[in-house]
Amino acid sequence: MHRVIGRTTLERVKTLLWAVMGVWAVVTVARFAHGIGATSGLTDAAPWGFWIAFDVMAGVALAAGGFVIAAAVYIFGLTQYHGLARPAILTALLGYMAVAVGLLYDLGIPWHIWHPMIFPQHHSVLFEVAMCVMLYLTVLSLEFSPAILEHPLFHRPFFQKLLRIIKRATIPLVIAGIVLSTLHQSSLGSLFLIQPFRVHPLWYSPYLYVLFFVSAVGLGLMMVTLEALVSAWLFGHRFRVDILAGLGPLASFVLALYAVLRVGDLWYRGILPGAIDGSWQSGLFVFELAVSAVVPAVLLLMSRVRHSIPGLASCSLMVVLGIIGYRFNICIVAFERPENMPYWPTWTELAVSVGIVSGAVLLFIFFNENLRIVEEHGSHEGGHDLAPAKPAEPEPEPTARPAHPLRRHSLVFVVSGALAIGLLPEDAIFGPQPRRTSVEPARRMEALATPAATPVRRAFHVASLAGSVPAAAQPSPVTLLVIDGNRDWRFVPFAHDDHITTLGGRESCRLCHHQNLAFDQNSSCYHCHRDMYEVSDTFDHALHIRKLSGNASCTVCHPHDVARKSRETSLACWQCHGDMVVPGSIVPTTERKLVGLAPGYVDAMHGLCIRCHEQLASIQPEKYEAFDRCDVCHREFQDRDHRRMAPYVPMPPGHVEAAAMTGLMPLPPPPPLLTPAPGPQPSGGAP
Repeated sequence: MHRVIGRTTLERVKTLLWAVMGVWAVVTVARFAHGIGATSGLTDAAPWGFWIAFDVMAGVALAAGGFVIAAAVYIFGLTQYHGLARPAILTALLGYMAVAVGLLYDLGIPWHIWHPMIFPQHHSVLFEVAMCVMLYLTVLSLEFSPAILEHPLFHRPFFQKLLRIIKRATIPLVIAGIVLSTLHQSSLGSLFLIQPFRVHPLWYSPYLYVLFFVSAVGLGLMMVTLEALVSAWLFGHRFRVDILAGLGPLASFVLALYAVLRVGDLWYRGILPGAIDGSWQSGLFVFELAVSAVVPAVLLLMSRVRHSIPGLASCSLMVVLGIIGYRFNICIVAFERPENMPYWPTWTELAVSVGIVSGAVLLFIFFNENLRIVEEHGSHEGGHDLAPAKPAEPEPEPTARPAHPLRRHSLVFVVSGALAIGLLPEDAIFGPQPRRTSVEPARRMEALATPAATPVRRAFHVASLAGSVPAAAQPSPVTLLVIDGNRDWRFVPFAHDDHITTLGGRESCRLCHHQNLAFDQNSSCYHCHRDMYEVSDTFDHALHIRKLSGNASCTVCHPHDVARKSRETSLACWQCHGDMVVPGSIVPTTERKLVGLAPGYVDAMHGLCIRCHEQLASIQPEKYEAFDRCDVCHREFQDRDHRRMAPYVPMPPGHVEAAAMTGLMPLPPPPPLLTPAPGPQPSGGAP
């Protein structure tokens, strides 16, 4: 009877998993069709998130049971756990396959995932992790291959000879797997050693590689236990509780060692008081450590808990969820990010990770149904049944023929995929849409200019802080336009009047003001280039209809006898407004381009300034050496907390308030962020 109950449960689980796979398939198409940004909350400021924390950091740890059990059976001679070896190796194989698939979603160019093999970076910890994971995945495939070669389909001389060769190589494969797992399980923690100021002190440690390895061993033992319980529940077979109970003391020792190492490290570095200071971080730390190690370690020392299914299940779940939480805390929760650039995973990110896990579980079920994975123990002493038999009852005659599993699974796959399409964000369906970024006009200010090295040639200082400029620098007054279209403090100090003088007086205005608005002598750039990055439409259709006497005037601008009135069939702007085209402009403007479309502000400014600077550098190279470099125009200075861009002003700390009064920079919190750091200073700064 328990077999029938297990089969019913298994079919329900498979149906649910295929429903999840339908959602995963839709999100997968959107991810690889429109990119990471369309299907995740990742940004340049938050380049890693849920996928790395769960699919990689937690996924690798969850697959640690393979090398732990293999070492126990084949190296330490604990043959009583031989029945757990093959399921553990299968779980590890599927876990590492899930890690590799998850990385394909997280990489910007996923088809380059094999590049570490041909572009070795032997100084990189990430290179070591990548190579060890790839090699260990190969080792796991070889370790699991006997289960496949034992299938009747492969009962042929060649495959049987191959099977004997692989079985003879079991010990070398196990040793290679232990070495590779030890390396990359610990190296995952080493990735965070270079970020001591980004990871919260309660989670950062100079011995993170030790903590990651020890926690992975404890998690591997409990993951094997959980996998055995789930397999028995799904497939309805009996298993030996006494065998699983034997893992309890070892797991308790490893978990206790992990807890002692974490607490001892905090005590040694003088950070332990922060774990009980009442902050939310301290509460999270205590809860995580208790769930992942302390409570399970104590419970597993109790024989009654170890020999009961609820006790084993509870301890396994606590360790699995606790260690996953530990990896999440290091990667996301306890990892400091810019306050104005938070990270929140999207539901599509969660769908990808859950879908990958569901696919791995379906493969696990498939292998268990078609290969000899779990050894049956019969009903001898120590055997327990997760689905206890009930008194046999005659099964009722079916009133209708049940749906074939393939049809049922296909139906839920399609229905869940259709629902997922309706829930996808707009960017995931149509691709990333442009976000409008309006342009603000340049601001005018008075500054002092001092000589600087080539190619910068001049440094600018706020005039109201003249006391901070030494007289020996021979400062000269200058009027600047502070060009900062989107007000992100990445500005350009533009000496407008000096450009007029250098380029030939008032007649030189036409060089830059290449296409002025109607009835306007010199139009400012932001009047037409109204968006920082996107093309702006400068043609006001409603205004022209109103000025030209309503709809009857359509033929004035659309003289061609065509049914469709569009921009392509209309007159160009210059044909009515002849004074818009400025002869001799630096920016090449052809009459056919004058259709009322202005490129983005950034492209327009770069196209104008860089073209002029390149011409000057080519005409007078001895005077304008390297004049087309970015820092000739961009005089920005990044403040010390890396949270925003602010102008660099060489002044003593007492003048910070005076700088704030100019309105050109916000008053920073103490300590002053704009105080020059010791050592070599930039040759020039921005106002």
